[in-house]
Amino acid sequence: MPSYLVETYLARGQAGERLARERRARSAAAELTQDRTRVRFERSIYVPEDEICFFVFDAPSGREAALVAQRCGLDPIRVVEAVSSQKEEES
Repeated sequence: MPSYLVETYLARGQAGERLARERRARSAAAELTQDRTRVRFERSIYVPEDEICFFVFDAPSGREAALVAQRCGLDPIRVVEAVSSQKEEES
């Protein structure tokens, strides 16, 4: 399943709010999955210098990733597909 970055604004003074946003994202993804739309919250990445927080979701499309972000109040700036490198297998 593809991964999507949901870009949000998070001021340095509100950095402590990130964990609450993660809980809401996890909960909203679980609710969508119960409604037969498979979405999984993976993690967040906070860039304090730029006051940007990315939330990573596995979802069938960007539309579902945007939907879960809206449902949990993330106020997304944009949603884009993301491709991660694979971990090297140990010999």
